[in-house]
Amino acid sequence: MTPDPFPLDIPLTGSTLDRGAALRAKPAKLALLLLKSEARSAIFWNGKPLIDLRPAEGPGIAWREMSDHLSMIARTDPILLGLEEGAPRYARALPPLDDAQIEAILPEGHKFIDFRSIAGDLAPGQASLLAQARSMSEWHMSHRYCARCGEQSDMAEGGWRRDCPSCGAKHFPRTDPVVIALAIHHSHEHGERVLLGRQPQFLPELHSLLAGYVEPGETIEEATRRELHEEAGVSVGQVRYLGSQPWPFPSTLMLGVYAEVLDDRLTPDYDELETCLWMSKADVQRALRGELPGYKMARRDAIARSLISAWAEDRLTLAPAQP
Repeated sequence: MTPDPFPLDIPLTGSTLDRGAALRAKPAKLALLLLKSEARSAIFWNGKPLIDLRPAEGPGIAWREMSDHLSMIARTDPILLGLEEGAPRYARALPPLDDAQIEAILPEGHKFIDFRSIAGDLAPGQASLLAQARSMSEWHMSHRYCARCGEQSDMAEGGWRRDCPSCGAKHFPRTDPVVIALAIHHSHEHGERVLLGRQPQFLPELHSLLAGYVEPGETIEEATRRELHEEAGVSVGQVRYLGSQPWPFPSTLMLGVYAEVLDDRLTPDYDELETCLWMSKADVQRALRGELPGYKMARRDAIARSLISAWAEDRLTLAPAQP
């Protein structure tokens, strides 16, 4: 196997689940999977997964039997995530119960926890599986009606499609691509620096990489050049793919890229950004250690943090800008 030239440790990745795509169009086999004694559901309420806090090795997904009381009151039909060593795994979402109602039905040692706050504490692969489950359950909750005729649609293929019984339209889960750029400028005067931005809604002092949605008819490279020019006013040369991350808020795919910035003059769009600046590798290293007052790097659950850390720790080999 060819070694990965860009060794990144990206959160929310690494699931070993067999997604069972070949089973989705076979109703009889799907029905039998539901009857298996080892079938389990991951339960969501208000977008939060149910977490088992009891294991000594740390918190984990609170898989519930299909006959469990939480599974039985779920608002959505079971959504097949796949097979874990042959055992069917599903996602289900509860109706909009209030806090008191939830507290009354919670099993001991269990809690519904904001996914982003718990993802870093889960065992490898579990956060990836929950990202898949959250995206799918949220899609079904928000796409119950046909986008073509407005009639209520039905779940099909184990949850991987919705069919409209009125007009015959078939709807599939969508994933929106977003480019997130490790934008680097090289100069003899300043060395190698990374472009960072801060949006008003960020946590205090938090800075991250610039990002934006890929628009229809655009390539990843074109989207990267457009976004960096729109938000920071910089021109970009080569763009190189580095890695990706599923981001279930609600359902995007973060496409991490290296972008070669040709000129370090900034003209930020302050309607988008509160701050836009260049930061040296030494200062990024200090910020990652918590030693640079006023600056915190992207959250640990974000691919931006993985890209920034890999660059600061010299784990990426990046070509210098052309004169």
